[in-house]
Amino acid sequence: MNLNNNKFKPGLYCVATPIGNMGDISFRAIETLRKSDLILCEDTRVSKNILKKFEIKKKIISNHKFNETKNLKLVLELLKKNKIVSLVSDAGTPALSDPGKILVKECAKNGIDVFPIPGPSALSAAISISGFSDNFYFCGFLPEKQNQIRNLFKNLSILECSIAFFISPNKLSKRINDIKEFFLDREILICREISKYHEEYIRVSVNELSKINFSRKGEITVVISEMKKERLSFKELEESDKKKIHKLIKKMSIKDIVKKISEDKKISKKVIYKFCIEIKNEN
Repeated sequence: MNLNNNKFKPGLYCVATPIGNMGDISFRAIETLRKSDLILCEDTRVSKNILKKFEIKKKIISNHKFNETKNLKLVLELLKKNKIVSLVSDAGTPALSDPGKILVKECAKNGIDVFPIPGPSALSAAISISGFSDNFYFCGFLPEKQNQIRNLFKNLSILECSIAFFISPNKLSKRINDIKEFFLDREILICREISKYHEEYIRVSVNELSKINFSRKGEITVVISEMKKERLSFKELEESDKKKIHKLIKKMSIKDIVKKISEDKKISKKVIYKFCIEIKNEN
């Protein structure tokens, strides 16, 4: 049965595959893989499990970040001969924080058709259940170095939209203070192992982030809510406020100082928290 109602056209097909639950693969994805002359896989060991499950016997080669450029000549030659090539990642939608962008760009340059076969995506799944603004900025995987992450968070914190990114559980636990510093008055959704047996969804305010416990296994998609409207009218710290904080920090916790100052004056909790951290760092 041809679900597309059209004859398969030659070209590159970006085929979305399950991010956990094998039942999420689409009929069209299966049919596309069966029609392919070649399947490019991020990790052939992972993709072989999907192909075996649906009895698909096609030629496959690995296509990951270390050999994607090397594969270009071979793949482009096949596509120019009007072959059907499918691109899959280990899980989810190809070329979305996964290998594929280089090949897609080259196909576009050479006038080769590229077709999306929509399906599972950890990003869209997380955004859909967040309840936050669907006007969002996607960061992909965060940079490795802390100073790079802090610079990124600083730039993102002024955007009036939701923020989404991928991160490992261990790295997330190390970045909690950075998230609190730049997004203190927002909500956060932590999605771990989406659609898998041990899937977990944690909703909490950013200022309570340090109190939560989550497994250090699996993959995480984080969504931070949009900037609250009232923040636009928040005042900045005056010199009198700064002097008061300098006195309070010797006898109160940062959390209590933030609560007290924000209640006394209409000042962003994030601004107060950041100033407290600066004082701590100076000492």
